[in-house]
Formats: sequence, C-alpha cells, structure tokens
Amino acid sequence: MELWIIATLSAATFQTVRFMLQKLLAGGTLSAPGSTFARFAYAAPAAFLVTAAYLYYSDQALPVLSVRFWGWAAFGGLGQILATVLVVLTFAERNFAVGITLKKTEVLQTALLGVILLGEMISLGGWLAIAIGLAGVLMLSQTPGSAEALWKGLRSRAVLLGVSSGFFFAIAGVGYRAATLAVPSEDPVLRAAMALTCVTAMQALAMALWLRYREPGQITKAWRARKTALWLGLTSMAGTLSWFTAFTLQTAAYVYALGQVELILSLAASVLFFRETVTRREFGGIALLTLSILALILVT
Repeated sequence: MELWIIATLSAATFQTVRFMLQKLLAGGTLSAPGSTFARFAYAAPAAFLVTAAYLYYSDQALPVLSVRFWGWAAFGGLGQILATVLVVLTFAERNFAVGITLKKTEVLQTALLGVILLGEMISLGGWLAIAIGLAGVLMLSQTPGSAEALWKGLRSRAVLLGVSSGFFFAIAGVGYRAATLAVPSEDPVLRAAMALTCVTAMQALAMALWLRYREPGQITKAWRARKTALWLGLTSMAGTLSWFTAFTLQTAAYVYALGQVELILSLAASVLFFRETVTRREFGGIALLTLSILALILVT
C-alpha cells in the first residue's frame, strides 16, 4: 500500500477521534473557543518534539523559513481557528455525523473560491455536483416543502455554522498548502512537520491571548481537563501531520476522495459512541452530500 494512502486513512481516523474528543470537552466545562485552545495548546509541544526528533534521526538541518512562509502559515492558522470553533458550535445544534458532513462542504467551497479568487473554470459536471451538494444541505437543514420554510431552513443556526466552518477550513487548506510549499526542503515529511509546528505554536498563543481577555478562566479549565485534552492535542497533531504528508505525496483530488471515509467514521461514532439518532432524512442528506463531493473531485 502506498504511503499517501496510509497517511490519508490515518488523517481521517485521527480527525474523527479528535472531533469526538472536542465534542466531549465542549459539552462539559469548556466553551467552543476553550476546547479549540486545548486542541492547539496540547498539540504544539507534541508537534515540536516530533519535528525535533525527525530532524535529529534524519540528520537534517533546520530549514530557514521565509516571510512568505510565515504569512501563509498565519493565514491558514487563523482560518483553522475560526473553522474549529464553528464546527464545535455545530455539534451543539445537531448530531455528530451531521456536523461533520456540513463541515465537509469545505470541498465544494474550495471549488467556488477558486472561481471567485483565482478565475478557475468549473465544468458542467462540476456545477452539477455542486447542485447535488446543495440538495444534501437542504435535507440536512430539516426543511419542509414550502419556499418560506426552505429559506428558513437554510438560515438555520446549524446549517450556517456548519457551512461557515467548511468555508474557513477551505481557507485554512489554501494557506497550509502554500506554507508547506514555502519550506525550503525536498523532504515532504519535513515540510509537513515544520508547517505543523509553527502553525500550532501561533494558534496556541493567539487563542491564549483571546481567552485571557475574552473568556477568563477557560485556560485554567483547559488545564484541569488535561486527561482528555492531552489526547485531543495528540490526535490533532497526528491527524494534521498525516494530512500534510498526504498532500505532499499525492494530488489533492485523490486525497480528498479517500478522505471522505471520515464521513463513515463520524456516522459510526454518532450512533455507536454518542448514542445519537440519525433520521432517514439525515442519512439521505449525508449520502447526497458525499456523492456531490466525490463527483466534484472526479470532474475537477
């Protein structure tokens, strides 16, 4: 089995576990920003140790990072912070599987951002895939048949939060891809590790400053929740490193396609672990949205 396949499956698995842990933390004593801080704060030291160990055992020098790298890393890091807060808030509105599926609209929104920001063209098949995705979102919004109810459903808090998280995850992906490519090394693992270490350190610092002034007490609560938060940080670090490694070894289309296994894992977690009920309508919406994402990947 090729390394990029192993890395992608690893990323999807770790990411599912990480979101499960974040849902647990956000449902307890930590707020959505507090659980987001815990993710980055506990991931940063682990990322630093992994990168240092890799540099030592591969006998490589520490790359000199450019201003361009730091700019893209900050851009992607901010997008991921906002996306993570929004997806955790989505979990409070709907079940775990639906929250992850709405977050997965990041693939569709990446294509739209390409059209708007880069002038890239999307084929007729691509627009058809987007239309199928919209139908899936409508089903997940629990919208009845009337036009008034349709608009109300699209404006529901769960849909707005979930789709917004997908938008900021798309922003994060663009920033991380550019930052990884800006690392002066031919080693894809080192590129991924350097980007991961720098980004998580900046994110932990930014979230600490935010919580210190906006939500006093959350940092202390994150420390008290360290038995769970530590695993949140470790799975976050492992998942992100796996994603970065996969993208340096294979085209994004194949990685995204294989990464949709996360939807299956999240559905299993929703039913088996959280004991949540997934309705037939939600099953249908998840299936349509998954179909649209895979179709879009295949035609682009």
